[in-house]
Amino acid sequence: MAMTSWVVLGLFVLTYLGMAAGGIRGLRVDRSWIAGCAAVVLLFSGAQSPGEAAGHLDAGALLLLLALMLISAQFDFSGVYAWLNEWLNHHAQRPERLLGGVVVLGGLLSAVLVNDIVAFALTPLLCHSLLARGLDPRPFLLALALSCNAGSSASLIGNPQNILIGQAGGLDFWSYAFIAGPPALAALAITYAVIWLQWRKRWGVPNQRIAEETPVARIYGAHSYLKPLLATLVLLGLFSTAMPRELSALMVAALLMISRRVDSRDYVHKVDWNLLLLFAGLFVVTGAALDLPEVAAVAAMLGDYGLLPEGVLSLASFSLLASNLIGNVPFVILLLGAVPDASEPVLVGLAVMSTLAGNLLLIGSVVNLIVAESARRQGVLLSFVDFARSGFPVTLLSMSLAGLWLGLGGWLPW
Repeated sequence: MAMTSWVVLGLFVLTYLGMAAGGIRGLRVDRSWIAGCAAVVLLFSGAQSPGEAAGHLDAGALLLLLALMLISAQFDFSGVYAWLNEWLNHHAQRPERLLGGVVVLGGLLSAVLVNDIVAFALTPLLCHSLLARGLDPRPFLLALALSCNAGSSASLIGNPQNILIGQAGGLDFWSYAFIAGPPALAALAITYAVIWLQWRKRWGVPNQRIAEETPVARIYGAHSYLKPLLATLVLLGLFSTAMPRELSALMVAALLMISRRVDSRDYVHKVDWNLLLLFAGLFVVTGAALDLPEVAAVAAMLGDYGLLPEGVLSLASFSLLASNLIGNVPFVILLLGAVPDASEPVLVGLAVMSTLAGNLLLIGSVVNLIVAESARRQGVLLSFVDFARSGFPVTLLSMSLAGLWLGLGGWLPW
């Protein structure tokens, strides 16, 4: 191989080793920096031209993700998250009911919004309310993380990897939801049952509720909730048309940012640029590697021998291993690059399995890390062991049911 090919291949290997490690020991850098830096080195070394690098970017997926983050910000600015947290706090006198509310809320919001944003918005609110009521926040935070992943599997806009899969395969929004919805609902029910069984005697006894000085509805006004609700309904309606999803979402986002109360720059501040950098860097590095004839030949050989995931068992196995080693977003980008002509059933199975697999360990999904880090800033430690104790049964049960649904329903071969 030429020197340029060795540079590309070396950076590709180092990037995915960095995805597995999660960072570089002794340095305050994360996966997004690793992917972005690798892309910069490719450009700096001349192994990729700016035009070639741009050609590897999936502009549709990046624009859709950006637009959905802007739309999600409206739920925060309108007081929807604060009102929902107030409602949960009102039911904290019965923790088992509160747990159900967290699971339903996390799952439902994550099906129509990017789950990372939902977790980021609700975690500090939950911690504050639960600590004030004398309850252990950990089971409810576990429920939030697990339900955000489970609920997001039902939708092509629920999480970053599903956005990418939907865009890459041109999947129909509602047809996917019809197939993925039942296993997602089952995963939510499993989440509630597992956490209730594990924590029902350990989450504490709630104190008497302390009345809020000013109700949330009085601060924001009940009419403010109508704007994000209407935007969501319009967005889902547009997804039923032939208009590209990224254009539909961008138009809704642009209209939402017209406000007399919130500066447009405040919407931009809510965007998770770190996640967009991760996507862009991985697109460039993976695309450059898969353009190499040697790598393309290896991918073709693996396909010829049936070593690439194409059925229920192989998709579940690959997803469990890779999602908890390098993360489900890097795994999906890598697999889509290796199998660019994957069939629609394989893409549907990949979206469901890679998302549910992210519930196994704390490092399996960005949502889990967001909840754990945000909780730590509130003084609540959600440990690796705490997460694994609930994550293992939830993941194995939900993926088993999803596999049975996809296999017996005839959507995927075994």
